[in-house]
Amino acid sequence: MNRLSLLLVSWTAITAANAPAQTAPRVERDIAYAEPKNERHLLDVYAPTDGKNRPVVVWVHGGGWMRGSKNEMEHKPAAFVEKGFVFVPVNYRFVPDVKMGDIVRDVAKAVGWVHANIGRYGGDPSRILLMGHSAGAQLAALLCADSRYVEAVGVPRTRIKGCVPVDGDTYDVPLQVATATARRKSLQQPPPKMGHPEKFGDLARQREYSAVNHVAPNRGIPPFLLLHVADHTDTTAQAYRLWAALDQAGIPATLFGAEGTDHVKLDRDLGLAGDPATKALFEFMDRVLGEKRR
Repeated sequence: MNRLSLLLVSWTAITAANAPAQTAPRVERDIAYAEPKNERHLLDVYAPTDGKNRPVVVWVHGGGWMRGSKNEMEHKPAAFVEKGFVFVPVNYRFVPDVKMGDIVRDVAKAVGWVHANIGRYGGDPSRILLMGHSAGAQLAALLCADSRYVEAVGVPRTRIKGCVPVDGDTYDVPLQVATATARRKSLQQPPPKMGHPEKFGDLARQREYSAVNHVAPNRGIPPFLLLHVADHTDTTAQAYRLWAALDQAGIPATLFGAEGTDHVKLDRDLGLAGDPATKALFEFMDRVLGEKRR
């Protein structure tokens, strides 16, 4: 090894030894966003230990509106905090214990809590991004397309700066019901005991809880990034369906079909270095916030 190489090795070792250790995020768990306090009305806050007026990500977990938890976030909390965001995963109630409208209002209440309280954690209540996977994608997309739910809890529609639904299959619920019904008939399969009609209700309610039916120009709908599994027929069709509605209304919307993954892995890998969907996600957030993050 020559003298220059020795100097470079020594400098690298000295730099690494003197580099500050990565600070663990500030974490507060099991905060009640509605009363009475119960497991399904809790949220967590992950925040950088310093700074203020940081953008906020509210994350809605999946699970078919019947299961799932804010505790199943994998790499997301660390990745978002490392990028300078406050990250807030939320719980909500499930069918059949409550109706779909109650679930939608639960998530809206969580957003309302964030808007009213996130400043205490260094977050900026005027820069909220709403995201979710699977069932959470439907809920996030609906709240962003139909602002009545968040406005009812005191959140102006202009406070939601971006929406990222991840691999949802119910942005147009009647379309998905028709697709699934035709598939079962062609395969001579029996209907499920708890399918979309049982979860969402009759046709009028299916339409009411479909984000596509609330998309219109000049309604303050934020930009969308629609992440989906590239070779998943149903979620791809639904992503294109919502993208087309947004595009027709003049609302900025981006599609990203993730290759070589599946419904669970796409969500699980978000936040991993080198993950293509994660790269697309942070690039989208830079665009809608108008800033380049580290």
